[in-house]
Amino acid sequence: MALAATKAAAMAAIHPQCGGATIPRAQRRVRCRVRCAAGVTAATVAAACVPVEVARRGPRRTTVAGMWRQVQGCDDWEGLLEPAVHPVLRSEVARYGELVDACYKAFDLDTASRRYLNCKYGRERMLEEVGMADAGYEVTRYIYAAPDVTVPTMEPSTSGRGRWIGYVAVSTDEMTRRLGRRDVLVSFRGTVTPAEWMANLMSSLEPARLDPCDPRPDVKVESGFLSLYTSADKTCRFGGAGSCREQLLREVSRLIDSCSKDHPGEDVSVTLAGHSMGSALALLFAYDLAELGLNRGAPVTVFSFGGPRVGNAAFKARCDELGVKALRVANVHDPITKLPGIFLNEATTGVLRPWRASCYTHVGVELPLDFIKVGDLASVHDLGTYVGLLKNGNKPAQPSATRPGQRRDGGVLAKVMEFVGRQRAGAVPWQDAALQMGGLVQTLGLI
Repeated sequence: MALAATKAAAMAAIHPQCGGATIPRAQRRVRCRVRCAAGVTAATVAAACVPVEVARRGPRRTTVAGMWRQVQGCDDWEGLLEPAVHPVLRSEVARYGELVDACYKAFDLDTASRRYLNCKYGRERMLEEVGMADAGYEVTRYIYAAPDVTVPTMEPSTSGRGRWIGYVAVSTDEMTRRLGRRDVLVSFRGTVTPAEWMANLMSSLEPARLDPCDPRPDVKVESGFLSLYTSADKTCRFGGAGSCREQLLREVSRLIDSCSKDHPGEDVSVTLAGHSMGSALALLFAYDLAELGLNRGAPVTVFSFGGPRVGNAAFKARCDELGVKALRVANVHDPITKLPGIFLNEATTGVLRPWRASCYTHVGVELPLDFIKVGDLASVHDLGTYVGLLKNGNKPAQPSATRPGQRRDGGVLAKVMEFVGRQRAGAVPWQDAALQMGGLVQTLGLI
């Protein structure tokens, strides 16, 4: 009798239509791994339908392999961010941050070097050279981007040249076992060169139109980021033929197909990680890959560090519709995460609300950090600081030493913040209003 009652209670929790499960509100939503069918036993239901909170605490869910889909955002990181970030998620996000940091360590900014604006090392030993020999990934291709902008002080020899922007890699067999799936990774560095800074300042929105069969003119993105993504290298140095977009689509789709053929039945994920401008490129590529269906059903996840807004509300809506997941790691004091659209954005209300659909809108879920150091304002955007905060549980740590690939990024940011700080500290009401109006005009793309 007791067994029958238990079975009846368990079966009552199964939704007969969708094959999922709903349980009393107190236990929150669950995921069911079995389909509704006659003859399902109470034991089967109990094993398959476990509340998210219980599952996270269980022994299977304390490893990356046991909860990799949650780490990649299948539930939009529900229950993993509050009241504290789940230790497995925190560790994984920091790990991806270090894989992005490898781009800065390997980028050659020595104008006298024959590898100027390229990676210092060959693909086979790049991760080893930057101190990540045990990263668990094999680099398969370097990626280049060519800003289609002209900087007055730029040397003619560097105009239109593709700069090394990051790399594509795939997890090794050992790392795949640890992760619970084969991970295809694309890692993007942030802004370093003057041309990239100029591209960042192009704040007008324009239609992405990346799918020729369905151009979606309402989906708009920042023109500078789109230029970086779609402009081709005019010199084809170091094998960077074609645009950043063309290189990425070829290589990532090749790897996904290769994983399916060489490792049938194995789960595959596509992880795109980037800092600053690299976050924008990661999100653009995630949208593009999913829009074209080249991910072949593999989950596409973006881990953004200090990333700016990329597109409008329609861009966000389409990313959500395509199942693109984005976790935005953002220092609340980092100004880059508030650009573009500092005054007109997803939070716009009141008389300006009618413009909200045309405003810049963040995509994804935010993982907020809180750090600022007086006298070292550039550290609020430094990737090393981001990774250090994640590792230390969001507790301030000594900012990492400035790396060669970050001098220009940090230096410009510090000067901008210092200038804005001085102006606003002594601003009278009309000056403050003028600053806000300037931001409004820039956001609308009028300048």
